[in-house]
Amino acid sequence: MPEQRLQGQIAVVTGGGSGIGKASAIAFARNGAKVYMLDRTPEHADETKQEIEKAGGTATVIKCDVSEPQMVEQAYKEIAKQEDRVDIVFANAGINGAKTPIETLDVEEWDQTLNTNLRGTFATVKYAIPYMKKKGGSIVITSSINGNRVYSNFGFAAYSSSKAGQVAFMKMAALELAQYKIRVNAICPGAIETNIGENTFPSDDLKKIVIPVEYPEGSQPLEKGPGSAEQVADLVLFLASNESSHVTGTEIYVDGAESLL
Repeated sequence: MPEQRLQGQIAVVTGGGSGIGKASAIAFARNGAKVYMLDRTPEHADETKQEIEKAGGTATVIKCDVSEPQMVEQAYKEIAKQEDRVDIVFANAGINGAKTPIETLDVEEWDQTLNTNLRGTFATVKYAIPYMKKKGGSIVITSSINGNRVYSNFGFAAYSSSKAGQVAFMKMAALELAQYKIRVNAICPGAIETNIGENTFPSDDLKKIVIPVEYPEGSQPLEKGPGSAEQVADLVLFLASNESSHVTGTEIYVDGAESLL
């Protein structure tokens, strides 16, 4: 039996139905945490729950769209009916949204991306604080290389802005919440094999703004291809555990050196 690095901890994961969220929820449960998944597609999160329970872990699914703050607040209240605290929060839910030139990007499309990615992160953290203050804990936010090291994904003005905002918010929260022994960090993945592309909507006029860029072969130098959700989950697990007890206010890139090209 491997060491249970999160034994007895209460972990909340948003977007646990697929990709990085799913891999991290499974990793949390495998390491002894009781997992609550907040997901706008509970049928997908239920599949993750079944995998966790099949392996002997414990998981609960709560329907929640993080772009609706009242749903996030209510989700934590539901968790509080079962638990006296929250130890770990993985604010992972997000969308790519519209991939469109700024000139033709609708305000509603901008709002949809920012409301899900940035306001959703804010709500996920804000409403967790009362349940984390007593014992402290760890908050991990899924940002991206986009908006932090990479600006060449043309049409991603809204997405990149939301991801840059997440890192700034993380640093503010890390300093503010340190008095409660709550650590706050962000992960910045590059190309990872997930299904977030299903939430990407490129416009027909995107080619008008694209500046030709010749990418070298092996644009992920470390492994010559996209990373896996499990590789990212290993980092999330480290940041959630006491092994990173002195790490806060930090963004960590997990991209196989892709963003350094």
